[in-house]
Amino acid sequence: MGFNCGIVGLPNVGKSALFNALTATAAAEAANYAFSTREPNVGRVAVPDERLDVCARLAKSAKIIPTQLEFVDIAGLVRGASKGQGLGNQFLGYLREVDAIAHILRCFEDDNVAHVEGSIDPIRDAETVETELMLADLDSIERRIAAAQKRARGGEREAKMQLAVMEPVLAGLHDGIPARKIALPDEQRAVLKSLQLLSAKPVLFIANVGEDAAAEGNDDSRRVTAYAEQQDAPSVAIAAAIEAELALLAEGERREYLAALGLGETGLDRVIRTGYALLDLITFLTAGPKESRAWTIPRGTKAPQAAGTIHSDFEKGFIRAETIAYADFVAGGGEQGAKDAGRMRLEGAEYVVQDGDVMHFRFNV
Repeated sequence: MGFNCGIVGLPNVGKSALFNALTATAAAEAANYAFSTREPNVGRVAVPDERLDVCARLAKSAKIIPTQLEFVDIAGLVRGASKGQGLGNQFLGYLREVDAIAHILRCFEDDNVAHVEGSIDPIRDAETVETELMLADLDSIERRIAAAQKRARGGEREAKMQLAVMEPVLAGLHDGIPARKIALPDEQRAVLKSLQLLSAKPVLFIANVGEDAAAEGNDDSRRVTAYAEQQDAPSVAIAAAIEAELALLAEGERREYLAALGLGETGLDRVIRTGYALLDLITFLTAGPKESRAWTIPRGTKAPQAAGTIHSDFEKGFIRAETIAYADFVAGGGEQGAKDAGRMRLEGAEYVVQDGDVMHFRFNV
């Protein structure tokens, strides 16, 4: 699958409760003390997509396999994490491997759950975590830049490319600007990604509200929304405690519970979809009697690389992609009807796959 999102925040903000609800397990220990999560917990969650169910019905598929996102629950960060406080170096190291970061911000009052800072202030908490990520990046770049300068003086092209990115990023970090907000040409974005800087990763802010604010949010969650907009980042407000209960209910019971709460869908579905959009991912579909399946690819992926997500041989021996737009697949009542209506296209190696394409790949190895 290869797309994952790290869940971060201060201790006792509801990260592990959210993770448990996302994965419908009790894999992450949820406890009222700092660092109850010492090793990262990893879970995969299905991306909700009604199109897959429709395709499966029309294709009379025996199985339905949704596309997935991977969530990684990182232990609580504290002030000084970038210098090793609270096992910070270990925790930050896990974050370097994820594709995006979800900041969990506490927006609920509970006298039984201690807050490491002594009060509820989600913006302060967000800035605390962001500062630690930037300090860790400063340390990383400062250690690497001298070596890169030496190699660049020797004429090494890669070192010169890295310096062209690291120098403006370093200046920005000194000014309190995260790496993701540094203006860089598109051709330098790949270099920035290769540096694995924590503050360069796309972010999502999740306001964890109390049960009484599940439908409308509260003043703190609205502050989070405004803060996220300033950061050019998406935000979602959910009540992790309610989501944990919903995750354990059968589908019919879940709908009834949501209706009673005045909610049209689970907050977790919104988190998953927002994370999917944050990483600029799209879905293509395969449908047949054996199974209907959704596949995750970055937007802009061409047909051979999309085929490679199914199996590397499909990409190596790619010939063409039999492609039907989702709307045409539905209008034709399935693959054969779409073919009969002339709506199936034969696409070559330069075709850029579109969201919702129903595809069948021809290949020869």
